[in-house]
Amino acid sequence: MRRKLIAGNWKMNGSVSANASLLAEISAGGVDVAKADVLVCPPFPYLTQALDKVQGTAIAVGAQDCSVHDAGAYTSEVSAGMLRDVGCTYVILGHSERRSYHAESDQIVAAKTLQSLRAGLTPIVCVGETLEQRESGATDAVVGAQLKAVLEKLDSAEIAKIVVAYEPVWAIGTGKTATPEMAQEVHAFLRQVIASFNPEAAATVKILYGGSMKPDNAAELLRQTDIDGGLIGGAALKANDFLAIIAAV
Repeated sequence: MRRKLIAGNWKMNGSVSANASLLAEISAGGVDVAKADVLVCPPFPYLTQALDKVQGTAIAVGAQDCSVHDAGAYTSEVSAGMLRDVGCTYVILGHSERRSYHAESDQIVAAKTLQSLRAGLTPIVCVGETLEQRESGATDAVVGAQLKAVLEKLDSAEIAKIVVAYEPVWAIGTGKTATPEMAQEVHAFLRQVIASFNPEAAATVKILYGGSMKPDNAAELLRQTDIDGGLIGGAALKANDFLAIIAAV
């Protein structure tokens, strides 16, 4: 039985005061650790604030990206080792917005995955297809290639330590939605891809859904066999919504 993970991706949102209120509300809401692991991923400047605010709770803190480098003359870059040093335990990699706005290739995502694992972080490796790719029937080919590019660089033990997140780009903030059955179909395919590299890991690696999971659709999505949690965007910025999704596990 894979333990669920509910991860909040705050993207480029937040302020010192807003974060304090949000984290206080989430903590006060009584996160049920028996139900799921819970993670928040604020922007870089607020990581230490979040780590301080969730101290003594079951809430973990992660980052939204890391560098392919360990250290050096790489202005604005933040290494996986630095993230681990301040107390982060997870890092989101290859998010569709990074791939689209910053031209991150599958190879860069694979290199970042290796860096994060070597630093002792759990990488959440994102894959997903655009509307054009979905409508042309290329979903499996696209997400399969994105995931294989990472798995090919990892050994069997490393594969078992990653988390995968499927984010149908066409269903994020567009008003279009993937049905739970559509999501499950892709999650099952991704698990088959993992099994082709490491059958044992395929049974344990979490695959999160990142296509606008909200309180009103969370329960149905989380009931699907191969959906092991959610990578939550907008709803993670509203304490009541985030807590409702956790409660839906």
